[in-house]
Amino acid sequence: MKKLATLLAACALSLLATTPASAQVDSQCGKYICVMTAHHNRFVQDITVQSRDGLPGTLRSYWGDFHSSKVSAASHRWAVGYEQAGAKLVCGGLERDGRMIEDGICVTI
Repeated sequence: MKKLATLLAACALSLLATTPASAQVDSQCGKYICVMTAHHNRFVQDITVQSRDGLPGTLRSYWGDFHSSKVSAASHRWAVGYEQAGAKLVCGGLERDGRMIEDGICVTI
């Protein structure tokens, strides 16, 4: 019985981790950053924010009620994996030396 429960739990987790068959990838670039997202309708699979010049900074992303933690990097991917019914934009921002360099670069989903 324990093996069956383990097998069922593994199957359920693998279904949650799989990507939608028809996931769409969209991107939008500003002057300093690009924001990319893989999504199926309002189900956002991941958000990637990267600096266009390759220099590190503090990156973040936000979407609906999802607000990522800030990460010091030139590029970072945030796994999201849930649906936000009212959200229409996936956005990102870049901060360097305590100053907001660019914010509100958004992809329409």
